[in-house]
Amino acid sequence: MIQKPATAPGPIGVFDSGYGGLTILSKIREALPQYDYIYLGDNARTPYGTRSFEIVYQFTLQAVTKLFDMGCHLVILACNTASAKALRSIQMHDLPLIDPNRRVLGVIRPTVECIGSITRTRHVGVLATTGTIKSESYPLEVRKLFPDISVCGEPCPLWVPLVENNEAQGDGADYFVRKYIDELLTRDPLIDTVILGCTHYPLLLPKIRQYMPAHITTVAQGELVADSLKDYLRRHPEMDSRCTKQGTCLYFTTEAEEKFCESASTFLNESVKVTKVELA
Repeated sequence: MIQKPATAPGPIGVFDSGYGGLTILSKIREALPQYDYIYLGDNARTPYGTRSFEIVYQFTLQAVTKLFDMGCHLVILACNTASAKALRSIQMHDLPLIDPNRRVLGVIRPTVECIGSITRTRHVGVLATTGTIKSESYPLEVRKLFPDISVCGEPCPLWVPLVENNEAQGDGADYFVRKYIDELLTRDPLIDTVILGCTHYPLLLPKIRQYMPAHITTVAQGELVADSLKDYLRRHPEMDSRCTKQGTCLYFTTEAEEKFCESASTFLNESVKVTKVELA
């Protein structure tokens, strides 16, 4: 669908297929509290990680279009799977048709940009969903910026269910946290930096740090994405002027409102009001 370019300033859109993007939104709001935000979760169709590239692209484009309809000029894909499987196609093929002045940014590039200054062995690990690992988006992005760095990925299919079922700090999580870390480090013992390539994983950080060897740096995404967005808005005053600044945040979901509010409390330290929307 080709839209007429919007001229009135609007909020910054933040999209995730589920709830993990709330960890990104939280860090963005800490760093840039003066801006207005709309969070949209496609919670009825989560998870995206096991879906094909084509379906993830289709669903993500629907969400981006919805946020544009709500007045957003800038949308952050706070979802590694959407960033891996849909971002490039939307940037290259859809934005020129919808409105070449709007922007959609992801979470993978900002995460990768910091790696070069952290790793000493030049061996980096990625813990992420199966879909993100299969996409090879992290190795591809790392290779573009740091050709000398070796990247090894390990899928962690049970970490998201642990988080979403409020078991992140339960005794049952220990086995699976240790299991995936051990499997990653067995595959490449030279790893000294590990990227958490899923927005759910910060909720597992206490246990991840418990089982990660002390000499390894664990990199979460929230603060990196927030810092990158702050820098982007500083470098692009024309986009900054299109973002309203009254410190508000609205929440929308494709799931039942009660379910969203219940699950969102796992990721946020505040209760929220949410409105249900349809994506098509």
